[in-house]
Amino acid sequence: MVYLALLLALMSLAFWVYALFDVVGSDTERVRLLPKPAWVVIVLFLPKIGAAAWFLLGRPPRDPALAGGPTGPPPPFPEYEHPGRARASSPEEDEAFLRRCRERAEDQRRRAREIQAREERERLERERRDRDGDEDPTGPSS
Repeated sequence: MVYLALLLALMSLAFWVYALFDVVGSDTERVRLLPKPAWVVIVLFLPKIGAAAWFLLGRPPRDPALAGGPTGPPPPFPEYEHPGRARASSPEEDEAFLRRCRERAEDQRRRAREIQAREERERLERERRDRDGDEDPTGPSS
């Protein structure tokens, strides 16, 4: 029984805090029935009744566009937002695009192989220099 009372008290507190933040964060021009400062006072001093009244009578109506929640920042590449951006105008353009992609990928692979081969040659050269540098050039001493 005590747990139920504690749970109800916490839920009531959460509802009141949410309503208070909602009143403070709402648009002043769009608040219904009373001015915004009056709603703050009502919700602050009449926690349960004021919060319920705010949601029933004072809260501004939500825009349908905003009903889904915030959309976030604009995408970094707005050209991706165009409808039909992925469609080629003709099969020839599509084939040309794919050919350019394959050529670019092959060029990147070729450059990566060249860099890898150069690094391998440099590593072998360093190992050879280190190995030759460790030996005594005058021969074994007796």
